[in-house]
Amino acid sequence: MKDVIVLGGLNMDLIVDTPRLAGPGETAEGTRFYTTPGGKGGNQAVAAARLAQSPGSVKMVGRIGDDSFGEEMAQFMRNEGIDTSLLIPTENIASGIAVIFILPDGENHVNPVYGANGLCDSQQSDDVRNALSTAGVLLCQQEVPLPATKASIDAAAKTGVMVVLDPAPVRDVPSGFYDSVSVLTPNQGEASSMANIDVIDAASAKLAAVAIRNTGIETVVVTLGDQGAWVESNGISELLDPFKVDVVATVAAGDAFNGGFGVGIASGMNMLDAARLGMASGALCVGKDGAQEAMATRAEAESLLASQG
Repeated sequence: MKDVIVLGGLNMDLIVDTPRLAGPGETAEGTRFYTTPGGKGGNQAVAAARLAQSPGSVKMVGRIGDDSFGEEMAQFMRNEGIDTSLLIPTENIASGIAVIFILPDGENHVNPVYGANGLCDSQQSDDVRNALSTAGVLLCQQEVPLPATKASIDAAAKTGVMVVLDPAPVRDVPSGFYDSVSVLTPNQGEASSMANIDVIDAASAKLAAVAIRNTGIETVVVTLGDQGAWVESNGISELLDPFKVDVVATVAAGDAFNGGFGVGIASGMNMLDAARLGMASGALCVGKDGAQEAMATRAEAESLLASQG
C-alpha cells in the first residue's frame, strides 16, 4: 500500500449529550460531557491508520497550538501509528476545538473554533509536496485555509496522486478551486448546496452528483447516511446499499468514510470497492461514541463487508 497523506484540521471535541438544544436565553440540561480528539483531518487520519494497519503509512499535515489539547491530539495519533513529523506545534495560539451537541437520535450540531488550524499556510503545502513521492492519495477537507489546501491539491495532481476532497465545512471557494480534485465526497447537505438541488434520496443524489461532476470533477460520491452512497464517475452511476447498524452518534461518519475510501485507493482498489470500504468504516463509526476513538479496525470493517456479501 502507498502512503495516505492527510492535510486538515485537528480539534479537541467537547461533546455534550443532550435531550434537546437550548433555545435563545434558555438553559437545557445535558446528560453527559466528555472530550475526544477530533477535527476532520485528524479523524480521517485515524480512520485510515486503523484500516491500513501499516505504521507510518498515514502522514498528518497540519497545525496544533502550544497547549495541552494539542499535545493530547498529537500523542493520540502517534499511538495509532500515524506519522506526525509534519504536524507543527504553533506558539501563542490555542489548538482548535469543537463544541458538539448530540441529540438522542444520534444527530449532531457542531460549533468549532479553529485556532491553530487557521494558520496553515505555505509551510503545510510545502510539506504535502515533499511527501507526495511515496503517496497513493491525498485527503483534504475545508477546515484549514483554502490557499494551503489549493496549493496542496495542485501539487498532488501534478505528480499523479489522487486527491479526495470532502467539501466540509461548506465555504465559498474561488473559481477553479476544485480543478485538480479527483474525487469529491459531499454529504446530502453539501451536495444540495453545491448543486442547488434538494438531495433527499438516491434519485436526487444522482441529479446532484451529475451536476457537480459537470463542473469538471472526475468522480463525485454523495454520502447519504442510512440510504447508502451514490457514486458518479466514468462508466459508473450507481447507488451503493447501506450497512444496517444501530446509530449512537454521527459525529465523524463522513470522516470515517473518507479515511476508508483513501485507504482503498492507496491499496489499489477500484472506485466501487474503495467506496464500500469507506461505507463500512462510516457505518462502524456511527455505532460508537466519540470521533477518532470510534474509528473501525480493519478486522471490523472486513467482517461487516463479508456480512453484506
